[in-house]
Amino acid sequence: MNILLLGSGGREDALAWRLRQSPSCDKLIAAPGNPGIARWADCVAIDPCGPEAVVGLAQDAAADLVVVGPEAPLVAGVSDALRAAGIPVFGPSAAAAQLEGSKGFTKDLCRANGIPTADYVRVDRASDAHEALSRFGLPVVIKADGLAAGKGVTVALTRAEAEGAIDAAGDGPLVIEEFLEGEEASLFALVDGETAIPLASAQDHKRVGEGDTGPNTGGMGAYAPAPVLTAELERRAMDEIVRRTARALAAGGTPFSGILYAGLMLTTEGPKLIEYNVRFGDPECEAIMPLIEGDFAALLRAVATGRLAEIEPPRLSGKHAVTVIVAARGYPGTPASGGMIREIEAAEQVEGVTVFHAGTALAEHGLVAKGGRVLAVTAVAETFANARARAYRAVDQIDFADGFHRRDIGWRELAREQA
Repeated sequence: MNILLLGSGGREDALAWRLRQSPSCDKLIAAPGNPGIARWADCVAIDPCGPEAVVGLAQDAAADLVVVGPEAPLVAGVSDALRAAGIPVFGPSAAAAQLEGSKGFTKDLCRANGIPTADYVRVDRASDAHEALSRFGLPVVIKADGLAAGKGVTVALTRAEAEGAIDAAGDGPLVIEEFLEGEEASLFALVDGETAIPLASAQDHKRVGEGDTGPNTGGMGAYAPAPVLTAELERRAMDEIVRRTARALAAGGTPFSGILYAGLMLTTEGPKLIEYNVRFGDPECEAIMPLIEGDFAALLRAVATGRLAEIEPPRLSGKHAVTVIVAARGYPGTPASGGMIREIEAAEQVEGVTVFHAGTALAEHGLVAKGGRVLAVTAVAETFANARARAYRAVDQIDFADGFHRRDIGWRELAREQA
């Protein structure tokens, strides 16, 4: 196959790395890509959110499959344009992508279909949001309704903090939500209409600071699998959440095709949906890709062509992977840009380590930071503790004066494993 991959972050670097290892992948093109992705693919500088440009590039490349990495092109209708041109695409339609594009849409779908989730209120104006707060205790969750790159959520511990989050959001629509107690886990499922198959689990670390403190980010690290999501909890999440969602969308004339990422809270009552993403998570993708066995490109094409029910279920290696994000100073606010990055090759000399590029650029004097999350250092080993140790050993090899990272990625799982 000739494959076109859309995107330019760490998730797309991991996808490119894994796709290039697939026996069925003859040629890989990335748009626009980044210096890391350029190791595995030919990069073409086009806007991945421009339907006409993407269709034109796919046709020029004789693409047998287009894989959409980030959410913005999906919400912009790029998958619809590709399907209209007869090009197989891994990624849902704009209508189905509302699961991520509108948190209110998803909450309403859950309520209508008996999908377990937190109690909530949708509001269109800040004044209504302030009034709705009285329905909830503390803590309370304030969510921007649209795309927010993983950062549009505030868990308010006080009424004043909740009101401040509402005021900071401006006049756009919001979802006010009950706070759920429990541990979070991420479940990734391949979905093709009403067929849904679990692929992998992971656990992300959203807070910028160690001990899960500070503001939310796009993710400071992840590990896979997430043993806290036991086989029984995964079965319940698939039956009560993912498959009910797939059936509801299909019944509504907007069937889902692609990867459905369910952010779950594991409560005493069972798994409940926090939110959906309609693409691989970042940095969860960087932790999951090294664990997937078999022909990954053929797996994605089976989803894109409506043949998921006909193929062998995906297999995982049984190993553990840990990803540590190296971010630029100032993230998640205004990150420092242009800082030199050296010794990635030394980091990759550590056994089981691959360094994915999340926000880098090539300058005249070498590789520099360009973005908040800069590198995703991923290590694989037979045990979680060894994977974690390898990841941090690799991080310590990297020379990036403007960078910082958390030293406690996977702290809960490490404590469980040691116990």
